[in-house]
Amino acid sequence: MTQQRLIVSTCGTSALTNIAGEERTLVTKYANARTAEDIPETVRKRLQSVIDAMQRRLTAAKPDELSNLSAELNGLLWLNMGQLDASRDNHWLIATDTWLGKSTADAISKVLERYDQIVEVKPISDLRTDSLDEFHIAMTDLASLCAEEVRGWREAGWKIIFNLTGGFKSVQGFMQTLGMLYADETVYVFERTNELLCIPRLPIRMDIEDVLRGNEEALRAFQRMAIELPVTEDETRGLPGTLLIKIDGEVALSVWGKIVWDNSKYKLLGKSLLPPITTNLRYAPGFEKTVKQYQQETDRMYKINERLMDLARHLEDKQYNPKRLDFKQLKGKHDPWTHECDAWADKDARRIFGHFEGDTFVVDDLQKGLH
Repeated sequence: MTQQRLIVSTCGTSALTNIAGEERTLVTKYANARTAEDIPETVRKRLQSVIDAMQRRLTAAKPDELSNLSAELNGLLWLNMGQLDASRDNHWLIATDTWLGKSTADAISKVLERYDQIVEVKPISDLRTDSLDEFHIAMTDLASLCAEEVRGWREAGWKIIFNLTGGFKSVQGFMQTLGMLYADETVYVFERTNELLCIPRLPIRMDIEDVLRGNEEALRAFQRMAIELPVTEDETRGLPGTLLIKIDGEVALSVWGKIVWDNSKYKLLGKSLLPPITTNLRYAPGFEKTVKQYQQETDRMYKINERLMDLARHLEDKQYNPKRLDFKQLKGKHDPWTHECDAWADKDARRIFGHFEGDTFVVDDLQKGLH
């Protein structure tokens, strides 16, 4: 049986610029405009004409013509020996969340769907080339997409291919690094040679265990940054500078810091119960005793520590209460418990129970749900 494939393609505006003619400078000038309304009306009409012409050309083109119209499709054609329907794949198109970027990705998506491919456009917020801070945020989102979603597909048995023939060069370079970690194969087509370069997955290991081992303060800072809680510069002393970034006076994980965390968190959170990462949280002795029975179960320990991180964020930011946490007040009297949240929901599902003492939430126990 042929292995199913998820093909992740970086998507730029080559399909627009290739047919834009005299309007090419406008495509370049307004490539970072978020919406059509951000562009002067007279220019917007001219660019809309280019978009419409691109869609017509792509719709009418045969496979051998598509390779000259779109760098992204050119890479896919070379990957499939000139036939877009050679196999039925799942495609992700990584696009900017700009008007021209999304318009181009949507047009390429329609071409692939015409050849019976399954396509999802993945617009990345702030993936623009005119703001370094926003670009850093976008790269962090890309790293999360790979760590949380692409990795899951790979673990489910799919072959992951990164097609980096199209897209902006700044994004391609970053995706090439991510490909070494998360893709089975990364492919490019060199325009001057029209040859397909295939780079297999490299045995790269990225973690931070050696840096954090025995350094409780640094681990606490890393955990807080991983869930977007504030930390001071003093708290990050001892951490490699490449893993950190300062944005608007605050310290956060850089793109590389995010990648390192995503590749190390399972080991770091799966060993034993970690101390609270906020002063608003405290563990009762009974809770710590109950948790010890799970110390040999890495997956359970990971879930417990991950949920306690979620709880810490909720206690500092009441708006944060994702479904996987589900923090809420108990109905009826269950002294000393007043509140509960999820620990894990599969198999022998468990809930975390506790009560407030002033602004501090005391975690009392880990038990089955009350219902």
